[in-house]
Amino acid sequence: MRLARLMIGATILSATTVLSALAAPFAYVSNEGSASASVIDTATDKVTATFKVGGKPRGIAVSPDQKRLYISDQAANAALVIDASNGALVAKIALGSSPEGIYLSSDGRLLSAAVEEDDMVMLIDTATAKIVKRVKMRGKNPEHAVFSPDGRWLYVSSEEADSVDIVDVAKGEVIKSVKVGDRPRGIGFLPDSTRAYVAAENADIVNVFDVATHEVIARIKAGSRSNGVTVRPDGKRVYVSSGGEGTVQVIDTSTNAIVAAIPVGKRPWNMAITPDGKKLYVACGRSNAVAVIDTETNSKIADIAVGQLPWGVAIH
Repeated sequence: MRLARLMIGATILSATTVLSALAAPFAYVSNEGSASASVIDTATDKVTATFKVGGKPRGIAVSPDQKRLYISDQAANAALVIDASNGALVAKIALGSSPEGIYLSSDGRLLSAAVEEDDMVMLIDTATAKIVKRVKMRGKNPEHAVFSPDGRWLYVSSEEADSVDIVDVAKGEVIKSVKVGDRPRGIGFLPDSTRAYVAAENADIVNVFDVATHEVIARIKAGSRSNGVTVRPDGKRVYVSSGGEGTVQVIDTSTNAIVAAIPVGKRPWNMAITPDGKKLYVACGRSNAVAVIDTETNSKIADIAVGQLPWGVAIH
C-alpha cells in the first residue's frame, strides 16, 4: 500500500511538473506614464496583475526562472529588482542619470543598463545586485545595450549618434564604433550570434551586421521611424516596429527582404516574443495597449489595454 501511494504521489508530482513546464509564460510590460508594470498571461492574453513600480519605469527584463523583474526607473536613476510574483521591491541599484534600456545575458548572470545622460553602460552581477563594470560609450545618450546570445559582445545604440558602439564583455570596453545611420535604436541578434539587426530611426533603415567582423553587410529600407527589434527564436524572422506608420515590419532573414507590414497601433515601440515564437507582443505607447501578433499568419489578433505609455515588454 505504501509503495502504491508513493507511486501515485510520484505520478501526481510528475504530472504537475509537466503541466508547469507546459504552462504559457507571462509577458511583463513597463508603463512609463502610469508608473506601473502589467502582467499578461500569454495563454489567454489577459492582464492578470498590475504592480506599482517606481516613478517612470522604462527598460524591463525578466530572469530565466521568471522569479525576478529588472526595471529601469528613470525617476529614481536606478534599476529596480522586483519579485515577479507580487511586485515587491527586492533591491534598488543606483545607476546614474536617466537609465533606459536594460537587458539580461542569455544565462541571466549579467544585466546591462544604458545610462543616457552619463553616456555609460553598467554591467550588473544579478547574483549580488552589484555593478561590476562601468563602460564609457563613444556615442551620446545610449538607449539599448544588448548582449549577443553567446555572451561575448554587447551592441549599444545611442540615440544622439549615428553609430553603434561594440563592447567586448570580457574586457569591459568599447572596441569599435560602426556607422549605421541617424538615431540608432533597437538591436536584435540571431540565436547563433552570427548576425545582428540594428534599426536607425531617423534613417528608416535596418542595418545587418556580420558579428564576426562587426561590419554592416546589408541595409534594409524599413518603415518610417524604425525602432524596436525582436528576433524569432528560430532565427528565421526579424520584427521591427515602425513608430511613424504604426506597423511592425517582418524581415525574412534568408533574404533580408521585408515580407509583411502588420498594423498594430499608435507609436509601436519595444517588443518581445514567446519562447515558441508563435506570438509577438508589441508595446504601443500612444495606444496605451499591447498588440499581439500571430507570427504564423502575420496578423494582429488582440489589443490588450495596459497602463499609460507602455515602453517595453519582457518574456522568458
